[in-house]
Amino acid sequence: MIPKKTLVKDAHIVKIAVELENYVPQLICLDQRQPLTGKIQEICSYWDIADPQNYALEFCDPNNQKYVTEKNRNEIKNGSVLHLSYSPSKTANDTLESLRSGSTMEKTKCLKQLATLSKDHTFAMEFIKEQGLGIIINMIEDPSQRDDDILKYSLASFVELMEHDTISWEILQNNFVQRNIHIVCNFQNFSKECIQSALSNLENIVQNSSKYVLVEKEVTLQDLLRLLQDANSATTQQNAIALINALFMKADEGRKRQIAHTISAKPYRLALIGNASGRPMEMTHQLYVLQMLTLGLLEQRMRMKMNAQDQDAHEKIKELRRIAFDDYSGQMGVGEEHLRRGGGGSGGGNVNFSQFYKKLGFKCDINPAQDFIETPPGILALDCMVYFARTYTQQYTKIVHENSCRADEHECPFGRTSIELVKVLCDILRIGEPPAEQSADFQPMFFTHDHPFEEFFCICIITLNRTWKDMRATAEDFQKVFSVVREQIIRTLKERPENLEEFRAKIALLTYQTITNLRQQERISKEECDSTASAIVKLKEKISPHILDLIKQQRLSYLVEGM
Repeated sequence: MIPKKTLVKDAHIVKIAVELENYVPQLICLDQRQPLTGKIQEICSYWDIADPQNYALEFCDPNNQKYVTEKNRNEIKNGSVLHLSYSPSKTANDTLESLRSGSTMEKTKCLKQLATLSKDHTFAMEFIKEQGLGIIINMIEDPSQRDDDILKYSLASFVELMEHDTISWEILQNNFVQRNIHIVCNFQNFSKECIQSALSNLENIVQNSSKYVLVEKEVTLQDLLRLLQDANSATTQQNAIALINALFMKADEGRKRQIAHTISAKPYRLALIGNASGRPMEMTHQLYVLQMLTLGLLEQRMRMKMNAQDQDAHEKIKELRRIAFDDYSGQMGVGEEHLRRGGGGSGGGNVNFSQFYKKLGFKCDINPAQDFIETPPGILALDCMVYFARTYTQQYTKIVHENSCRADEHECPFGRTSIELVKVLCDILRIGEPPAEQSADFQPMFFTHDHPFEEFFCICIITLNRTWKDMRATAEDFQKVFSVVREQIIRTLKERPENLEEFRAKIALLTYQTITNLRQQERISKEECDSTASAIVKLKEKISPHILDLIKQQRLSYLVEGM
């Protein structure tokens, strides 16, 4: 019997439709090995179009509107609908002709189309090649340009053309930069679209051009924050924060601290987080970047070892002792001078300072300055401890005295645990690391207080002491306690508390017992999930007969022995 001949499907052939306004659509087979120019000639010939060289194919998908090229033709699938339109070259030349000699209405219509067309890389390259970018720049720079639509679409077109990263930002002159600065600083007089584009342009100039000095000089942080307060558009707010971030990253250390200080003012903090609900992902990312940049200013203290000559640091250590043991303040005498030189042993009279530092939980009670040599957390740990002692004096003294009265094996040493906790917090918040490009790990609570990190530490040190007691921990359980505390902090941060009080309330609910229960539930869930995994199921099926056979043999052996 002769076998039937089977038709082999040609993978290079795709069946598509081609549309053109006022023409009956064509259903064709496109050979992906055939040059597009040849196929376009066939399509034009079918419709009696005389100049096929001026035409090209476009994708019709609203989310994928671009010209079909030899590079992207593999995106054409069976059932695709393409549109026959003027080629990028002809469209670019027609656009330039309208921009050079058209009426105001024609220019407006043309620029509106250009703002969309410029998103396509093929068209953008043709337009730039024909010197179109220079015309757009001149239209933006023109101070006599009063038509808001022309300015709006010119700016939008420029933004899209520069998005393709083929032109250096260094080509821009001061006039262009000044024009964008004027729009941002006088935002009340311009449409939100103009402001959004101008903000985007200035951000790119700061990041990619030597002209950033002009932006840094002319655009004040107050201007941007005022814009942030008054803007009723999420995109405008997002672009304003992006520009603040760009200026922050370019600034020197002193300028960075000025920016952070200005942002920390309550009205500006509220402007930043007042738009927190329902914010788009890109807005969240920009806020996360700002959060990382402001917290990153702690890196200097985090990486700074305590210097024996650092008088301020020695005074802070003595202040910790005085606040906790103020009953002895009148007996300090000679010991103060000894401490000033870095010592911490016995002073004058009957006062033995080392015993106080031992009660404070320092490793080196003779010279507690030695505890702040390790980096991280460096001197930042001392800053946080002193802040806690000054701001929450009652809780501080309670923690110190409670622990000094416990049996040695159950003591939770304030000094040692505080230093380790600051190290853990720096690690959780990734202080000293650059912002991740795709992250949106924004924590609004860090924009709700003048000293957010220090307040964060205060809440966490109280949590740590509570957890230590709940676990009935000893010195040997130090790392075990910190693994629980780290988990308490991370789980609470994942809930994105809006402010520090909410963080305090949420972490208070995550007791040691709660963490233990959660771990157990997650372990059971994981085991159940693993047990239903295909590999485990197959293994069970494979070994089950052998196990059943073994059980059968054991039962028979037991019966034989019984007889």
